Amino acid sequence: MKYIFITGGVVSSLGKGLAAASLGTLLELRGLRVVFQKFDPYLNVDPGTMNPFQHGEVYVLNDGAETDLDLGHYERFTNCVLSRHNNLTSGQVYESVILKERRGDYLGKTVQVIPHVTDVIKDRIRELSDENKYDVVITEIGGTTGDIEGLPFLEAIRQFILEVGAQNVVNMHVTLVPYIKAAHELKTKPTQQSVAKLREIGLQPQVLICRTEKPLDRDVRQKLSMFCSVSEKAVIDARDVKHTIYEYPLMLHAEELDQLVCDLLQLKTPEPDLTEWRKFVERVVSPKKRIKIAVVGKYIDLRDAYKSIYESLTHAAASQDCGIDLKLIDAESLEQGVDGKLKDVAGVLIPGGFGVRGVEGKINAARFAREHKVPFLGLCLGMQVATIEFARNVCGIKGANSTEFDKEASEPVISLLEEQRGIRNKGGSMRLGTWPTKIVHGTLAKKIYGHDEVMERHRHRYEFNMRYRDCMTEKGFTISGTSPDGTLAELIELRDHPYFLACQYHPEFQSKPNKPHPLFRGFIEACLAHLAVDTPRVAADPLSPPRVREEELVPQR
Repeated sequence: MKYIFITGGVVSSLGKGLAAASLGTLLELRGLRVVFQKFDPYLNVDPGTMNPFQHGEVYVLNDGAETDLDLGHYERFTNCVLSRHNNLTSGQVYESVILKERRGDYLGKTVQVIPHVTDVIKDRIRELSDENKYDVVITEIGGTTGDIEGLPFLEAIRQFILEVGAQNVVNMHVTLVPYIKAAHELKTKPTQQSVAKLREIGLQPQVLICRTEKPLDRDVRQKLSMFCSVSEKAVIDARDVKHTIYEYPLMLHAEELDQLVCDLLQLKTPEPDLTEWRKFVERVVSPKKRIKIAVVGKYIDLRDAYKSIYESLTHAAASQDCGIDLKLIDAESLEQGVDGKLKDVAGVLIPGGFGVRGVEGKINAARFAREHKVPFLGLCLGMQVATIEFARNVCGIKGANSTEFDKEASEPVISLLEEQRGIRNKGGSMRLGTWPTKIVHGTLAKKIYGHDEVMERHRHRYEFNMRYRDCMTEKGFTISGTSPDGTLAELIELRDHPYFLACQYHPEFQSKPNKPHPLFRGFIEACLAHLAVDTPRVAADPLSPPRVREEELVPQR
């Protein structure tokens, strides 16, 4: 078993997760069996209770684990299917240690960070090693080197390397090499200081992934090599990619990172076949056509809050040789009406979320898509607001609402799951993980999926109230996917609409670059058809103002 540990220095948000995922892509294409871990130093047991504005998207795994969004990168970039064993937080570590202490497992010993906390961390690495299903374990350490909460993880790695042998480990450090415009110079000092901090802890990186705006010239590489005690060929230039994150593996391969890692770990592997990956990247970078998709959400200001959704749209669009311009719309801005903000889009997507803020805006967006026959895809809360909108405006159920937004709702078309009643703790208590959905024959969903049953990942507390099924079905509301026993509505669609689908689950968690999720692929196909048939062709007038402000258009990356 071989191990790669990835740390980060100087500043956060340098892309350690993308570096790990991209390296995993290259090693997997070399025929190696790769698995990932993410160690997060925060004291939350998991990110499930964190505000998306602070932490970004919560990524849900098959077994229901709520994890960091980097695990989404790992699963998208490789064939890995991860579980709760692949994500560890300080909160989980200390919770485990304290529970053991309370049970008396330590037999009266004084419980300390070393060895008790570090032993829990090392045990988590060994769990994967003991399975004998992998050749390489890639472990990313969250946070920035020097953060006090990250020290136990780094100490655990130091001990682990001593136990398994340095010849079986590569330490990789992702760092910033800033460009100072006034001096026209790349500065290596921050990286030197970050590596010095690592060496104080007892870790010597063998590879530097240098995030930079400008190319690293020979002098800079030599300087970093000398002061950081790494070989010159192990100073990797990692500039910002021009178009899409999926260019990153190609860039690292051009820097020969994958060959370097294999040499350091004494692994004999063939060159990776990047043909299909290059084809996908080419379709993303140079599509033959473009469409505009409106995403009406609550956390629009933070791109990472809907990371998997944006990537799933990219995957689906690339399969149609299409590019996407995202029109990101804050749901609160639509609460008084759509007011023309959706008139020029090829499709409307409403993502998940929690709480009442912006809900009426989402309901208005769903009504616009229904009435104007614009392709619509609703995810989790997106399904619930679409249901409320239909109940109010088509079925005439004026008090239709969710008990999440109004506990005393007179017409609770969306209500709390029976198993959720009486639950007080918020963390890890929702309906989580992969559950089967039975697809109804003769529906659009059946045509899109092509299967009688599918497995999808969930993260929610509230469900469609089946008491309203018959009266809504009469008006054109179709439940096209249910739980196997038929008691829970998982997928809905509208009969008299070209593409109006909404699901209670999160299909974005199972989309991959060359295997887009069927619901997203069907949505993009419907958007292209809508654009071809319904969009008026208007001659461009250079003197007229643009239909959409430039800042509202976000090229999909």
